[in-house]
Amino acid sequence: MYTIKTLDLHFQKEGHTIASFLISDQNHHVLVETGPESTWLQLVSELRKHQLTPNDIDAVLLTHIHFDHAGAAWKLAAAGAKIYVHPIGLPHLASPEKLWQSAAQIYGEANMEKLWGSMEPIEKEKLIPTADFETIGIGKMAFTPLHTPGHAIHHVAWKLDQCIFTGDVAGVKINEGPIVPPCPPPDIHLEDWKESMEKILAQKPDKLYLTHYGAVTNPSQHFDQLKEVLDDWAEWIKIHFQAGTAKELIEKGFLNHTENQMTTAGTSPAVQRLYELANPSWMSVSGLLRYWKLKEAGRI
Repeated sequence: MYTIKTLDLHFQKEGHTIASFLISDQNHHVLVETGPESTWLQLVSELRKHQLTPNDIDAVLLTHIHFDHAGAAWKLAAAGAKIYVHPIGLPHLASPEKLWQSAAQIYGEANMEKLWGSMEPIEKEKLIPTADFETIGIGKMAFTPLHTPGHAIHHVAWKLDQCIFTGDVAGVKINEGPIVPPCPPPDIHLEDWKESMEKILAQKPDKLYLTHYGAVTNPSQHFDQLKEVLDDWAEWIKIHFQAGTAKELIEKGFLNHTENQMTTAGTSPAVQRLYELANPSWMSVSGLLRYWKLKEAGRI
């Protein structure tokens, strides 16, 4: 029988912000998510706790290609692992220059190495595209990819029996804090996201594994709360978008809005800081503003 271990990657030297999940069955070892390359040494250290090295990993299952989930995939591929990824995301791992340049426009070139480390191409023979619901066997383990857009068009949730590794489609929940939706540009699509939540619930999972951060044992209640906050955030941004409020003022006001929600929920300032590392408020402003602009233009 397989085991599931949560590996804490200590993003920016903080615990409980980004996880990788190690699933082992006898001599077969799989990672769901790799974290960014900037946390590579921590990933190696976490594997060592289980008497493993990167060379022992047979496969990496990526939920999507954002750097906090897939940035170190190239190093696992170089160590011999096959990398399973949505077919839309696959070309960006084979040739990551455009992906890197797009992120640099958002974060600033000076911040890229500190946040994400580096990213190099993965040989195409190591990259395996996933088909929706087409089960992948690794040793005695059977993983089923669920294409789940809404956060990203190239998003995949991974099902293993009644456990589902949800990437970002099930939101962010750190320690005892609230459930919140990560809404970065460019792919936020509220209708698709809600359909993806229902798709996951239709699998009747017992447990969700969130990259940010850890296991959730009440999937239906969890998604109800996520939908409520997603609608709240989207409506808050919509009001200010329609009012023509300057983006910098929207960012400031939205940060106050989310901080008030966190404080009301009893979330400590220290945990609020972890949320901002895992899911910066200004990123959700950009993503939701883009959604409403496309909606207004009739492109969604």
